Amino acid sequence: MATGKNNIFVNKIIKHYLKYDKDNPFIFISSILSLLSVAAGVMVLMLAMGIMNGTQKEFKKRLFVMNYPLTLIPIGYQNVNDELISNLSTKFPELIFSPYYITHVASKSGYGGSASQLYGVDFKQEAKINEVFNKSLENSISSTSKYKLVVGETVLEESLLKHGDKLTLLFLKGETVGFGTMPTQKRFIIDSTFSSGLKNYDKVIMYTTHAAFQKVLKRDPTIYDGIHIYSANAMADIERINSYLKSINKYEGVRLQGWWEQNASFFAAMEMEKKALFLVLLLIILVAALNIISSLLMTVMSRRTEIAFMKTLGATSAEIKNIFFKLGAIIGFIGILLGTILGLIGMWVLTTFPIIQLSEDVYGFTKLPVDLTLLDFVLIIIGAIVIVMISSIYPAKKASSTDPLKVLRNE
Repeated sequence: MATGKNNIFVNKIIKHYLKYDKDNPFIFISSILSLLSVAAGVMVLMLAMGIMNGTQKEFKKRLFVMNYPLTLIPIGYQNVNDELISNLSTKFPELIFSPYYITHVASKSGYGGSASQLYGVDFKQEAKINEVFNKSLENSISSTSKYKLVVGETVLEESLLKHGDKLTLLFLKGETVGFGTMPTQKRFIIDSTFSSGLKNYDKVIMYTTHAAFQKVLKRDPTIYDGIHIYSANAMADIERINSYLKSINKYEGVRLQGWWEQNASFFAAMEMEKKALFLVLLLIILVAALNIISSLLMTVMSRRTEIAFMKTLGATSAEIKNIFFKLGAIIGFIGILLGTILGLIGMWVLTTFPIIQLSEDVYGFTKLPVDLTLLDFVLIIIGAIVIVMISSIYPAKKASSTDPLKVLRNE
């Protein structure tokens, strides 16, 4: 037979086997269940990967805002100073630098208190690199006092304070009183509030001015605890700045960190969880593939006489193998296509309607984020196709090895 005629013959038999068979309805039902199992596996994988990616993206966005693209910190005292800032600003004019002080404090009001991290910053410079801080200045009462605070909205909610109220801060550095010491205390005016989207951050971070920090803790105005750096391309700029710092021996006592390094273990754990989830959910498609195998084997067993007649009339083993291989592939591909459509619909529903509500205190967002990347989508489809193709091989080989003499003798 010519190749074209062979294809016509194979396609006709496949169409015939895909139709509902009144004599063997269970085989048709089994094929439908196999198809639906593949579809369910693909759909669940798409939704799971979309949710994992969306969650990771949301956390990255919020942590990026609060951790700054790059942070320069000293290894020894006096290593981060005005001279270093001046040199870096000259060498990298496209970057924005905001020097800061930092210390741990305890806040005390008439309604309780809590522990926090207090940053001493230049408000104008900090606003240029910190979107959350910049937005907080919009609701500022514009206090002229240097002892003003920018605190998280959560702090105001829990302490029942409002803008313009005073909040007492206790510093770890003590003052000598009589024969002992007691923590340094200072009352600050709440000038404005911020909301980062992560309530745990809002509870523990506060900002005040350089002048207040220098006065209360008697800090040198030319030496800082670190520098926050804004960069549009942090991963490239960290290499450039490190190369510059290494070229000047007197700057060996500083270390540059990217925002991703400060949260490396967290994102590594999320990535590992995502990979494990992908492999586990891929087992759903593997189970569906076993259903395809069993369905095709039942078809082979019920069609043994027909296979024998086809071989007697000139059909080759390759053609028989091709028929059942394509039959399994078609069932699998329809399942993959259906699963993709259902997965896309499911993602649209989750992003459009508030079906699942999340606790903002825990996650920092209330709506379930879904963001399926092209790479994950391609991996899901390729994985499903490979499993379906492999599952079609054995039944096809089994059908092609049918001995027409044995079958027809027993009929």
